[in-house]
Amino acid sequence: MLDIKNLMGKVKEMQVKMQEAQENLVNLKASAESGAGMVKATVNGRKQVVSVDIDRDLIKPEDREMLQDLVVAAINKALAEVDVMAKEELKKSTEGIVPNFPGLDFNNLA
Repeated sequence: MLDIKNLMGKVKEMQVKMQEAQENLVNLKASAESGAGMVKATVNGRKQVVSVDIDRDLIKPEDREMLQDLVVAAINKALAEVDVMAKEELKKSTEGIVPNFPGLDFNNLA
């Protein structure tokens, strides 16, 4: 016989662990470069741009910091917008397939 109480307890435990794992993603960092190192970017595990470093020879020195900040902001805004769009698309494509259990949120799995 299926033990629903035990099953729901395990689902709740899984939710807590998933939430903790998602919160810890901010601590992961990856860096990459292009243009033979002339542009470098660092992102975190939440797909957020943490920093952009542009070689001084590519721009006027007085504009460098502002340009880097603007690039980071634009990329993060685009990533946030596409994340919302992706979640909506996933919600549409799984509608009627995944049961709607109260307190069980599968939206963060995308």
